[in-house]
Amino acid sequence: MTHPPTFADPEIAGLLRENKQRLLDDWSREVALCLRGSLEPEEIREDLAELLQAMIAAMDEGADETTTGELRALLEELSRRRARQDFRPSETATSVFAIKDVVRALLGPAPAYETLERFFGFSRFVDELALITYDSYVNAREQVIIDQAEQLLELSTPVVKLWEGVVAVPLVGTLDSARTQVVMEKMLQTLVETGSEYAVIDITGVSAVDTQVAQHLIKTVAAARLMGAECVISGIRPQIAHTIVTLGIEFSDIVTKASLADALAYALRRSGVEIVRLPEETQ
Repeated sequence: MTHPPTFADPEIAGLLRENKQRLLDDWSREVALCLRGSLEPEEIREDLAELLQAMIAAMDEGADETTTGELRALLEELSRRRARQDFRPSETATSVFAIKDVVRALLGPAPAYETLERFFGFSRFVDELALITYDSYVNAREQVIIDQAEQLLELSTPVVKLWEGVVAVPLVGTLDSARTQVVMEKMLQTLVETGSEYAVIDITGVSAVDTQVAQHLIKTVAAARLMGAECVISGIRPQIAHTIVTLGIEFSDIVTKASLADALAYALRRSGVEIVRLPEETQ
């Protein structure tokens, strides 16, 4: 995380303040060209006017950490908003960089050496501001990815009610620590909400079972037992059964069934429900 930008130069700040409208006109035009019409000119000018005011305040005499912190917060919010609008980080950073050409034009064709020195300091200051927008964009995109991953976890771990008192958790793909935590929480919550006494964990769609996956399943079963529910694991294919035996994993106290149908039939029998096939003439 970059530090709040610092650049105290009241003379440059005064130059920006005195030419504020011209700066905004030229800066807005440069940014509009950079964004290729993706934003309305009014929105661009409004964003830049707020940013320019914060930059002047940060460079002015008497500026403190609060002032520079406000400038940083403004840049971060601008970058997050542009990220949500699907702009690239380079486009937001270039929008900030564009002010350097505009300010350089204000200095005239042959500025004094001292003036150029001040401009170089201002240029480094703008570079810091652009870095803040880039960091903020990356952080915003990372948060979007985290949120999407959590939503996918929710979607990939459904808990469905099969029968009165029986719920099922059909698992597909890879089972890791994060996903197991979601499975456990959703299953326990559903057990409480439905008052179910049986939970079927179906692993027909799980690609592989190793020691870690097996331990996750055992923990989930143990958590359900603490809630007063019995778990049945179904969908153990021959290859997975062989792997479990080879690894020496003990499932001795856990009920296992070959298919979801077998697990449901077991849970129904334990609940006192018997399913019988009607004679053909009564169907």
